[in-house]
Amino acid sequence: MTSSMFRSPCKIPTMKAFEQKSYLSLNAASYNVRINPFRRTEVSCQLQEIDSSMKWPVIAHEEVLVKSKPAEPVIHQPLHLSRRARRNRKSPTQRAAFQETNISPDNFIYPVFIHQGEVDIPIKTMPGRYMLGWRHGLIEEVAKARDVGVNSIMLYPKVPDTLKSPIGEEAFNDNGLVQRAVGLLKARFPDLVIYTDVNFDEYSSSGHGGIIGEDGVILNDETIHQLRKQAVSQARAGADVVCTSEMLDGRVGAVRAALDAKGFHHVSIMSYSVNYQINPANSREALMEAREDEAEGADILMVKPALPSLDIIRLLKDQTLLPIGACQVSGEYSMIKAAGLLKMIDEEKVMMESLICLRRAGADLILTYFALQAATILCHENKRNYFN
Repeated sequence: MTSSMFRSPCKIPTMKAFEQKSYLSLNAASYNVRINPFRRTEVSCQLQEIDSSMKWPVIAHEEVLVKSKPAEPVIHQPLHLSRRARRNRKSPTQRAAFQETNISPDNFIYPVFIHQGEVDIPIKTMPGRYMLGWRHGLIEEVAKARDVGVNSIMLYPKVPDTLKSPIGEEAFNDNGLVQRAVGLLKARFPDLVIYTDVNFDEYSSSGHGGIIGEDGVILNDETIHQLRKQAVSQARAGADVVCTSEMLDGRVGAVRAALDAKGFHHVSIMSYSVNYQINPANSREALMEAREDEAEGADILMVKPALPSLDIIRLLKDQTLLPIGACQVSGEYSMIKAAGLLKMIDEEKVMMESLICLRRAGADLILTYFALQAATILCHENKRNYFN
């Protein structure tokens, strides 16, 4: 099917069809490049311009074509082709009609960082992102997201070092930072869908994702015992979806049992089934982990990182009936932002292309730091055509 329904507050027209363009690369024939890979701070890069009509960055190739003289015909009779695929791409209306993949703000989960203070603190490595004050800054940012149709958020806390410990008790403090933020948001926006991270590293004095044994190895079962309590505390505060992001064996089943035992049958589990801990060379291992999580009661399967895992997303989509999530990590965000700031790419086009690629691969949900920016574009799509 070629269309999808949008349920966001803003009016979102059907997206124009996707055209296979590259906004990232130069014409290889235009430059001779020599790079010394062994120097980290002083990269030897010699560029010799061969064609003076080519400029850096290459962003106006269409303008060059427009100004060129029409090509002289080189044949006197057209080829006898039974099918010419370009016929279905000859107008924006047809391209939109035949578009196979669509995207809307409903597909986004907006991750937000929060801290105990009141001042919003810029994150240096993530242009445009802030560590939000848990009251005013958080409320304002969520209100902005809702205005453009994003009604799902993920909370990531910055826990003070004084509250961290080897066994992470602060994670299940009912008056902790995440729990207070969830309560505040639910009181202000009752229909907001809140995802919370069932994760140990933010609360551990060691910085690792679990309780560390005397031999330096993470204790699987002992850590899960704490995660069970953390998930229940978050559910009690009002979380809609708890996210088991620690790659520990049996965590999904243990959290599901703990939630059900306390009457939180309605709270969903999004499991980070495919995560950094898996060898990125292994696809079968990724599928095995996902199947285990599904068997233990996961409601959503998350893949992280997103763009390097497009093949895994497709494999999961073909083998499960559960919704698939893709986590576009901070590194993916920062790379696009940095290249955009350096005028090496068209940031907005690359951003939108990265998101539609995740949808095309099979992701139902995309956790992305671009959620607010992308949703704003989707709500005002008539201002610029990103897929044509």
